[in-house]
Amino acid sequence: MFQNGLFDTEIRLAELSEAGDPLERLKQVVDWELFREDLSVIRHIERKSKAGRKPYDVVLMFKILILGTLYNLGDDSLEFQIRDRLTFMRFLGLSLGDRVPDAKTIWLFRDQLTHAGLAKPLFERFSAYLQSNGFRARKGQIVDASLVSVPVQRNTREENQQIKEGNPPQQWSDAKRCQKDTDARWTKKNQKSYFGYKNHICVDAKHKIIRDYVVTDASVHDSQVFDELLDDANTSRDVWADSAYRSKIHLQMLSERGFREHIQRKGKRNQPLSPREKQGNRTRSRIRSRVEHVFGIQAQIAGQTMIRAIGKARVAAMIGFRNLAYNLHRYSRVLQTS
Repeated sequence: MFQNGLFDTEIRLAELSEAGDPLERLKQVVDWELFREDLSVIRHIERKSKAGRKPYDVVLMFKILILGTLYNLGDDSLEFQIRDRLTFMRFLGLSLGDRVPDAKTIWLFRDQLTHAGLAKPLFERFSAYLQSNGFRARKGQIVDASLVSVPVQRNTREENQQIKEGNPPQQWSDAKRCQKDTDARWTKKNQKSYFGYKNHICVDAKHKIIRDYVVTDASVHDSQVFDELLDDANTSRDVWADSAYRSKIHLQMLSERGFREHIQRKGKRNQPLSPREKQGNRTRSRIRSRVEHVFGIQAQIAGQTMIRAIGKARVAAMIGFRNLAYNLHRYSRVLQTS
């Protein structure tokens, strides 16, 4: 049986700090109390009974959800890792003797957050924090979208048609309805089919921080939310995007709003791109590719891109947390290198 010395935990934590614990830095550079006002809405919901233990602190629970997002952990694994890892405990401000929320409590808090519609307000709260700390959107913006898969639904052709028409099959039992995602849609990309949603984002070219996002089902074309994502507060009027966003309507809209377009050109049948146009695409790609770095880091953080949730509300909340977690991660890294 292991015998712990009086200062063994402190010594080990000091060694982890010296090795560069990223969670310790994230805890230090972010004022986590700024999220409390939004999160407190959850605790204002009237409880059916006063019995039971006092609820866990909302900021603690919020930080737990951020941990789960940053390390791609399910709720059971997240509960285990909080108990097991000193770096997790330090980030959360927990000691070995403190109570740790179980997996069901973590799931319930996320569900309460989803029903309260807090994912976007929390993202915007941190965006305002970035602005106030000198991280304004600079040097133009880049717009793009990424597919987010969810578990494929095994429905008949008739059932799928009813779902597309907005009328889920009446013969489904309540239990079956709870297991069916009727909001997700199919789409094709590079001749491959995907089922799920899209994360449309706007990133500033200077800091590579996500400034806004919109979640849609996968069938929505990238260009349909282009206008909605554009950031008028950016210090530059330059806008980069891939060829999916190029159309006469969008070029006119950008001109009317005073933006300078840097949208990739695309060839047509019997009208290939000229050498000059190809060179222009390569030049624009040097900036536009920065948005791919954002999606790449999110893929590294999230592991597999699939989200195991049912319905747009839950999926949108989890995508919102991915975007917020990325911004937290990016903010910490930028401060470290500046």
